Amino acid sequence: MKAAVFHKIGDISVDNVPDPKIEQAEDVILKVTATAICGSDLHIYDGFFPQLNDQIMGHEFMGIVEEVGSGVTKVKKGDRVVVPFPIACGHCFFCNHLLPGHCENSNPKHYGPEGGMIKGKGGGLYGYTDLYGGYSGGQAEYVRVPYANFGPYIVPDGLEDEQVLFLTDIFPTGWTAIDWAEVKGGETVAIFGSGPVGLMAQKAAWIRGAKRVIAIDPEQYRLDKAKQVNNVEILNATDDDLIQKIYDMTDGRGADVCIDAVGMEASRSVGEKLKAVINLEKGTPKVMENCFKAVRRGGIVSVVGVYGSTYDNFPIHTLFDKGIRVQFGQAPVQKYIDELFDLVRNGKVVLDDIISHRLPLSEASNGYDIFKKKEDNCVKVVLRP
Repeated sequence: MKAAVFHKIGDISVDNVPDPKIEQAEDVILKVTATAICGSDLHIYDGFFPQLNDQIMGHEFMGIVEEVGSGVTKVKKGDRVVVPFPIACGHCFFCNHLLPGHCENSNPKHYGPEGGMIKGKGGGLYGYTDLYGGYSGGQAEYVRVPYANFGPYIVPDGLEDEQVLFLTDIFPTGWTAIDWAEVKGGETVAIFGSGPVGLMAQKAAWIRGAKRVIAIDPEQYRLDKAKQVNNVEILNATDDDLIQKIYDMTDGRGADVCIDAVGMEASRSVGEKLKAVINLEKGTPKVMENCFKAVRRGGIVSVVGVYGSTYDNFPIHTLFDKGIRVQFGQAPVQKYIDELFDLVRNGKVVLDDIISHRLPLSEASNGYDIFKKKEDNCVKVVLRP
């Protein structure tokens, strides 16, 4: 079969690879009908997360069940399903507490309570390095889906692939950010990052009753997209007076909620890159730090942008002085997916309006290149095997 394979930093090619096979009784083999390139995929492509071996990429995918293992009861051959990106068994302590990203069974070689940079990682993830289980991803013609009695969700009749594809990751991630922030109605929500996750968080904020939604991003074309599809107020992240402008928009207090939908791969100056090298840091925490500055006292910051290292001079004093509540982490997709399916089915949210590029799988390398370089007003790339 054909698959997008990571070889080394900056090198992803579409190769011929062996077809996946049933390995455990609860596996299914999925014929992929749609998959997408995620900002998190760039963490591997750019070397922010180490990967020494070739790996099939991709954790946003859906398709049709081609083959089922002997222990699978939830789905059958021919079912059309979306697959949440956390690989989870469905019955361990953390799965039972609706925390599938922390599954105790899906990453046996590297799992642990520490949460270190190398040691003690969380549950397995599709196409996301050996540290997270070494699973092949879904940017391929076929993919093995383990724990199929818990993972795949059957797509309701009448919904096209692109209407539901983003239920695999980015919409649940945006929804998680807003839910963690306890948005109940009437809040001002400032969302740093208008890439795919930021755009989804904007949609979620409106659904949850936000009074104002402010989108912040350094790329004007992404701000234009945010305004076009989500009717938000916009600020350019490169503005020297960015934080003051947020204060001015909120009676001097700051936003009730700030969302970091960027993570460690924010734009950096040469000095910031040098500091990171000296301190053995990956990327920069400056977006998170801006969230701490921009949120009001007693406010909430949700961090769904990915971070992968320690950082020197972390501003813990700001958190203390302002009494900020913060929650970090991966989205518990399985916790929310039924509710989010209903929103799509009932027409309360549109997800496919953020797609800027539709490419065949054979052009995955080009898709990664334009997404990374932000060329051709690229916001979201969907691949078709």
